[in-house]
This record gives sequence, structure tokens and C-alpha cells, in this order.
Amino acid sequence: MADLAPKPALERAAATIGALRIAPVTHGRITAIAPYPGADIDAGLAPLGVRFPAPGTVSASGAARLVWTGRALAFLFGAAPPDGLAPLAAVSDQTDGWAWMHVSGPDAPALLARLCPLDLRPESFPPGRVARSLIGHMQAIILRDAPEAFEIGVFRSMAETLHHDLTEAARRLAARRAL
Repeated sequence: MADLAPKPALERAAATIGALRIAPVTHGRITAIAPYPGADIDAGLAPLGVRFPAPGTVSASGAARLVWTGRALAFLFGAAPPDGLAPLAAVSDQTDGWAWMHVSGPDAPALLARLCPLDLRPESFPPGRVARSLIGHMQAIILRDAPEAFEIGVFRSMAETLHHDLTEAARRLAARRAL
């Protein structure tokens, strides 16, 4: 019989390259929540202690983190959706659809500047901000979770490409810094 055990999207160890650390992230359950027009979505999310996030933001309480991911769409990390949410929003499991990488270190903004068209410097994109953009040629969700750290999510089929693009850009950046 076939082994149907779940596998991570990226089976790689964390890498330190220059002043950067690049590591795969496993979030556990990820749930997409898309409120129906006119629904009181915040009432449905109240048991988690979060509100539906404004564009480009994150709403968090305890382990629950609701991350804006597009127009009328957010991903819930760290908690199951509350009972009774289905009449207020389309709810779907996204756990196996995405691969996530964590990039940290003082050169993280410089690294991403080589791959992303957004201004991700701290004064323009502070911790707690999130955006949909490109990393190389891939659609991505970019979340700044600390002054020198980002989480990047891409479709699962792009996991190896994301890892390759990040590590190659990190190697080039480290070589340039060594000059």
C-alpha cells in the first residue's frame, strides 16, 4: 500500500550564509478565511481574540495569528477556525498548499531587495506588515515578523525554487560584503 504520510514541502536544513539565516518553517494548520459580503466576520473571530486584518496587517492573540493575504482574504495560523465561522466566510484548509521560509539577519532587507520589487526597509515595511508581491518570478506572501526577519510563503510547488533563489542571492550578497 502507498505511504500517504504528509511530507514537508521543503526537506532542507537551515543555512547560515554571511550575515543571513535561511530556514524552512512549518506552521502546522493554515486556514484561508474569505468573509462573505456583509457578514460580521469579527464576531465570528471573537473566540480567537483576533479581528479580520486590514490590508497589509496582522491580527494576533496568543497562538492565533490572522495574516492579510489579499483582497477580502486572510490566513489563520496557530489555531483552528472557530465553530460557527462557516456561515460568515468561505473557510478552506491551505496547509499543504504553501511552503514557508524564514529569512533573518542584518542583511535580510538587502537580500530581499535583490529579489523583490517592494521597499522592505524598516522605515517603509516595519514589523507586523505583510504584502503580496514577487520573489524572483514567484507570487509570494511577505511578512516582516521582526526588525531583521521575514517569513516568505510561496505555492508549495515553488518551494525548491524559493530556497534556491534565496540561497544564491545570499551567497552573492555575502561575496559582495567580503570585498
